[in-house]
Amino acid sequence: MNIDSIYNGYVLDHIKAGRSMDIYKYLKLDELDCSVAIIKNVKSNKQGKKDIIKIDALIDLDLTVLGYIDPGITVNVIQDGKLLEKKPLELPKQLVNVLQCKNPRCITTSEPQLDSIFLLSRKASGKRAYRCAYCETEHKR
Repeated sequence: MNIDSIYNGYVLDHIKAGRSMDIYKYLKLDELDCSVAIIKNVKSNKQGKKDIIKIDALIDLDLTVLGYIDPGITVNVIQDGKLLEKKPLELPKQLVNVLQCKNPRCITTSEPQLDSIFLLSRKASGKRAYRCAYCETEHKR
């Protein structure tokens, strides 16, 4: 398989296998007027299999959403055909207008103009979870 290199844009690398379509939808890449390549199930020494997305334009990427979907992603910024910067991601401490609270009594349900804010917290088991900043309802992923 031959996928052309890009001159100006992004290469989203180390995406967990099967997560590339989630990223495609969250970032609304279907609305772009440029080439977008999704390469699925690429062999990887570290991950076994991974997905890669190439975006042939320097757009405004929401790194918060990317970090939420898959904090292991590496964002490679390509400019003039060369690697300009590598941005490793991590779980964001706060998500604004990415998730919606499922609690029917939450203030965001009755007042939809409010920003939907979720904060990263630790469960008693040590796992990480996101909780609504208003009512503390845990988001189930």
